[in-house]
Amino acid sequence: MANVEVSLKETMTSIEGAMGVALVDYSSGMALGTLGGGKDLDLTVAAAGNTDVIRAKVRTMEMLGLNDEIEDVLITLGGQYHLIRLLKGRGNNGLFLYVVLDKARSNLAMARHQLKRIESALEL
Repeated sequence: MANVEVSLKETMTSIEGAMGVALVDYSSGMALGTLGGGKDLDLTVAAAGNTDVIRAKVRTMEMLGLNDEIEDVLITLGGQYHLIRLLKGRGNNGLFLYVVLDKARSNLAMARHQLKRIESALEL
């Protein structure tokens, strides 16, 4: 089992093209940990903004009567992928991993696969 710091490092090193990662509590919008980013990628601001994305999608699913769970949300920009993976099980409800990928250097399918693996090892 991996802690937050190990999981963030694993995300940055095992996912080709990773530019930044955050573990976020979407009930508060607070980043519990971040790694990477920079002046053009403020992961704390992104954590709060993506919390609104998740809350809106959860509300929409409730209004539609969808009895299902969100696995991940993908936002595609011109040069980046923003991938939000909701964490399941072992008391991880209300958390998501947020990863920013360089679109030219990443493989989206492999990134999703690696995030699922990292999620399964994360212990809070």
